[in-house]
Parts: sequence; C-alpha cells; structure tokens
Amino acid sequence: MTDPTRPTPLAADDGATAVITHRIRPGMDGPYQAWLNDIAAASRVAEGVLDWQVVRPIAGLTDAYTVILRFSSHARLQHWMDSPERAAHIERARPFLAADDEFFIRSGLDFWFVPQGAKAKLPVRWKQFLVTWSAIFPLSLLSSQLALPLLHDIGLPRERLLDTLLGSGLVVALMVYLVMPRYTRLVQRWLFDHGTP
Repeated sequence: MTDPTRPTPLAADDGATAVITHRIRPGMDGPYQAWLNDIAAASRVAEGVLDWQVVRPIAGLTDAYTVILRFSSHARLQHWMDSPERAAHIERARPFLAADDEFFIRSGLDFWFVPQGAKAKLPVRWKQFLVTWSAIFPLSLLSSQLALPLLHDIGLPRERLLDTLLGSGLVVALMVYLVMPRYTRLVQRWLFDHGTP
C-alpha cells in the first residue's frame, strides 16, 4: 500500500530512504524469512542502492519486520518501489503477510533511526542522542587529530573555514554511509527497549 502523503520526487542527487513494514501471519516466519532473503538479493543489486537492512521483531517489544532501503536518489528509489520485479516479489509474499505491504519514503538524513510514522516502536529521544553523540565524538577526533593533519602534510592550506568544511563533511559522510547503518544494528536491542528508564 503506497502512502499518498509521501513527498514529490526530488533532484537526482538527493538521497532517499524507504521504510517498509511487514506483519507476518502466525507460523509463517520461516517462509517469510526465505522470501526476505530473495527480495534482499534483488534489492541490493538495484540501480542506486546504498544500503539494505532489516530490523527484526524483538520479543515483547515489536511484532513487525521493518526493512530500511537507502538509495542515492529519490528517483532511483521510486523506480525500484514501483518496479514490476518488486511487485512480483510482494505478490509472492501475500500469503505470509497479516496486513498489506506498507511503506513510505523520505529524503535526506532522516533515517539513522526508524523514523516517525514507522509501525515499529521508535527509540526514545535520549537514546537517539546518546547513540548519535557516541558515534560523532570519535569521528570528530579522527577528523581533527588524524585526517586534517594528514591533509595539511600533503599541502592543504591551514585555514579554519576550510578545516571545518572538510572535517564536518568527513564526519557526515562516515556517519551516513559507514557508521550509523552498522551501529544502529549493533545497539538495536537496547535502542528499542522502552522498558529502560
């Protein structure tokens, strides 16, 4: 089921993320997992894909599978979501699903965490803050203590504005493409445990 409130397509260089939520019929987890492996393989070779990850149900906390797909542009993501190949995969999954295939698309950096509107429970704000801070702090040190001095050694001028521009760009690139997709998977049990005070 397509969310009619999703944003209009953006320029080709704007990244975009789809969050797809599936609730599974009782006793269908095995067939669904096999199907998930198939569609994951197809998704990962789609043009413009950057990352594919799944947040599996956590006993007592969530009852849904949430698939997060990141693409290099809104247009490429939309092309995959509307493709006949994906439609055929979703048709094969219908016997396993307790509800329709639900998804929505946002652009930019919104999806380090499961975003607002997702069917799975959301991490509380203070946990989002701690996870983000604990990732940015070592990356900032890496940028200022290692990367920038190396760039200066090979001839980059020592200018505060340029250093800030390059340092912050390095941190954001590492956060978006390398660190956060893996880090949020690593801490997902704690992140989604709403019983923690």
